[in-house]
Amino acid sequence: KLKIPPLVQLLFSAIFMWLVSIFGNHFGFNFKYNNELALLCLIAGVVIIGLSIVTFRMAKTTTTPLYPDQASNLVTTGIYQYTRNPMYLGLLLILFSIGWYMQNLASMFVLPIYIWFISKYQIIPEEEALHKLFGQYYINYQDRVRRWI
Repeated sequence: KLKIPPLVQLLFSAIFMWLVSIFGNHFGFNFKYNNELALLCLIAGVVIIGLSIVTFRMAKTTTTPLYPDQASNLVTTGIYQYTRNPMYLGLLLILFSIGWYMQNLASMFVLPIYIWFISKYQIIPEEEALHKLFGQYYINYQDRVRRWI
């Protein structure tokens, strides 16, 4: 259904955060370890995405989010034991790191919009496709593991 790749959605969200921070510059804050926290979140996001991709490759299934109906295996091991969408969680951490690095609370209001958008237009269609492919096995997985964390 959605034809906007998640990385493009990340880019749009980051640009929107930057624009919000410009116009909402009076929502700035100062935190002593700002850069360190932003870097930590960035690294965590990249590591989570990397682990997700490695787990998909080991399962020999597609990592392409635009065609979830081409999945050959349902991945439920590794990081997928803790979250059904670690790639999107990693992207969210990257966005958080960008907002934190900009030291602007107004830019953080983009995060819930990103969560809503990616859930409605990416995750839910993926879940529908995986339900069609894997049936009750996927439903059992949904019951055990949360969508985000």
